[in-house]
Formats: sequence, C-alpha cells, structure tokens
Amino acid sequence: MLHVVLRGYWRPMSNPGVQRTVEAVWRMESARIIGTLARVLRDVGLAEELAQDALVAALEQWPANGIPDNPAAWLTAAAKHRAVDVIRRRELHARKEDALTYEFENQLSDAAPDLDAAIERAFDQPIPDDLLRLIFIACHPVLSREARAALTLRLLGGLTTDEIARAFLVPEPTIAQRIVRAKRTLAEARAPFELPPATELSARLGSVLEVIYLVFNEGYAATAGADWTRPALCEEALRLGRILAELAHAEPEVHGLVALMEFQASRLRARVGPDGEPVLLLDQNRTRWDRLLLSRGFAALARAEGLARRGDGLGPYALQAAIAACHARAATPGATDWERIAALYDALAQRTASPVVELNRAVALAMAFGPAAGLEIVDALRGEPQLTNYHLLPSVRGDLLYRLGRLDEARAEFERAATMTRNLRERSLLARRAQECAQRPGRTRGSSVAPKT
Repeated sequence: MLHVVLRGYWRPMSNPGVQRTVEAVWRMESARIIGTLARVLRDVGLAEELAQDALVAALEQWPANGIPDNPAAWLTAAAKHRAVDVIRRRELHARKEDALTYEFENQLSDAAPDLDAAIERAFDQPIPDDLLRLIFIACHPVLSREARAALTLRLLGGLTTDEIARAFLVPEPTIAQRIVRAKRTLAEARAPFELPPATELSARLGSVLEVIYLVFNEGYAATAGADWTRPALCEEALRLGRILAELAHAEPEVHGLVALMEFQASRLRARVGPDGEPVLLLDQNRTRWDRLLLSRGFAALARAEGLARRGDGLGPYALQAAIAACHARAATPGATDWERIAALYDALAQRTASPVVELNRAVALAMAFGPAAGLEIVDALRGEPQLTNYHLLPSVRGDLLYRLGRLDEARAEFERAATMTRNLRERSLLARRAQECAQRPGRTRGSSVAPKT
C-alpha cells in the first residue's frame, strides 16, 4: 500500500487503480519536481516537503475527482502553486532582504510590482538542468556515502524511508535520521544548488557515479539478509544511470558505468536458482541472460570507448564494463577470453590501485594462467588493512587452494569466509564449499566466488 511520509505522519491509499497511477507518476516525476523547486527555493528539504504536499493533494483529490488527463502536469502544477505561496509569504514578510529566495533577488528589485511574472520567469528553466543539479546536490561529497545513497534514493528514486530501509536492511528511523542529517548538512554547508564549476566537475561526478554504483552493487550482491540479490535496487540504479547518461552525455565514465550495470543486470535472472540459492557465474544458464540488456550494455560501452579515445583512455567503470563484455561475448564458460580479462584488470589496477581490484585480478590470472599465479597475488593481499574483514579474500583463497589440491587449507578458508559474511545465502554457499573439500577431494572446478568490483 502506498503511503506518504510527510512531517511525521503517513496516509494510506485504498483505491488500487488510483494508487498505482499516483505511485507511478510520483516515481517518474518526483525528481524533476523537487529539482525545479530546489533551484527556485534554494532549499532541498523544503522542496521535498512541497512536492510531497502536492502528492498528498493528489491522494485526496484524484479518488473523488478522477485521474487528470495529464497526471504529471497536475502534480507539477500543484507543487509549483505551493512554492509560489511560499515565495509570496517571503516577499510579504521580508520584501527584498536576504530572506528572499536568491533566485529572485535581482528580478524582484526591478520587477517587484509584478511578482507573478518574476516567479514565472524563475520557473521557466530547462528541466534537465534541474535534474542534473539535484543529482549533484544529493551526491555532494560533504555527505557520507551512506547519507548520499539514502538521499539519492529518496530524492531521485522517489522511494520512501521504509523502502530504503528495507533495501539496506537497517531500521527505518536510521534511514530517516540519515536523510534529515543530510539535508541539515547541506544547509549548514550552504551547498549551492548549481552545477559544480568545470574545475570541480570531474571529482564531483566521481561522487555521483560512486553512489549510483553503490546502490546497484547492493542489489546485485546483497551485503546482508536472506536474499542473494535485490533486483529492485539494481533497477533504480540503472534508471538513475540512464538519466545521468542523457544529461551528461559527453562524459565517457557515465556511459562506462551504465554499460557495466547493463551487463551485470542482464545476469540477474540466472544468478538465483529456483529456491533463491546463488548460482555463480561459471554455473549459470547463459540462455537466461537478458539479451536486451546485453545489447544496451554493448551500445553504452561503444559510446564510452568513442568518447575515451578523445581523452586519456578508458576509466575504471568503462574498463570494468569491458571485462563484463568479455563474459557477455562468451556463449559458454570455456569460451571466455581470460587472458583479455587479465589484461584489462592489469589496466584497471594501474588506474585505481585498489586491493579489491587486485583480488579480482588474482581471479582472472588464476583462470588464465593457473591457480598458482592467482594465489601469489592473494597471499600478498592477506596483510592489506582494507581487506581485514572482507570475506571474499578467504573465499577466493579457498577456491585457489582447492584447485591446487590443498584441501585442508581450502576448507579452513571457506569456513572463515562463512563466518565473515552477513548474507545468509552466501554463508550457506561457503559452508557447502567447505564441506565439499572434505567429501570430494578428487573434484576440481574453476574459480567461482569472485569479489565485487
């Protein structure tokens, strides 16, 4: 049942047809509405409140009056009217002092007698610019990663605090506090609701991409809980990535990230068995991979590669997409070009210097040149502080030891990895691998449990 969280209360929706329409319109249009209001009002929190006021009005009026011919336009107009009321109150009480909306200060000084015309001019701006501004403000580097993810899903995904909390398996009050603190932090930092200058664009764009991929990765391989994947989170991240690719169409890494997510999302149906159990890459039925998403992935990668040729080559997301493309091109696991993947990981390691990337590189080298080549890298990573509590380090090491016939050591690594993961499906998988070391000592298999990148 759809419910709207608005300043401490929620309101249920009982008409299923109207509920579905309201929910769909809100999910598609809320970011545009909030973005426009935030640009005009210079206050993200107030913009969200006014947008939700418009949503409540729809919940109250549409069941009685019928769904408008253009629901999105109705919702936008309702939010705009509420913003106009706020601006008029500000003009009445503060006139031309600093309390007035920054957007109107110059306009009102020349056109105070015609306030309505000044307001209309302020709202008459390109919508894509507002969306891009909203993306950058929600992913502002002054916020923590957790706060950025929560605020992004709230403002750009249109998700409620309850939906976000369930997605990340944390209590709803925790998510609500993160969102409130994020808005307060932005206000206290006086974060301007504008696109960053060219000198800061690259760093800020990296923050945006990081948040989108954080959301996607949590859906692709859930950190905790009873589900191996959460496809709804992947869908939200993909939607945000595609929007960003339209708005920042000249940025190769944006297309690289979209390509990476398209490729990985194409495997979601094959990643889970009939009972929800994990199905690893080398065991998946590749006929179940989504061909449409694969084609979109190849198209996005081609755009990234074309743009990268004008700059300094492929960035980290585009390189990971190129790795995923190698898997997508292989009709069977045996047809995978592991030497190409290993070379791409070499390039990625040079760009990122990340221990997680090194762990992935070890898997690729093991598949291309034998488990001993991968184990040498993995053993060098055992003292890496960033991987101290990373369960996939002992998981990968266990797999390589298993392939080398060092079964007792492999079982110990799988058991250790099982105690470290918080995902119940993954824990069961690792426990089975440990048991396999004892029961089937003569069996060998390819690398199966690869880390997230």
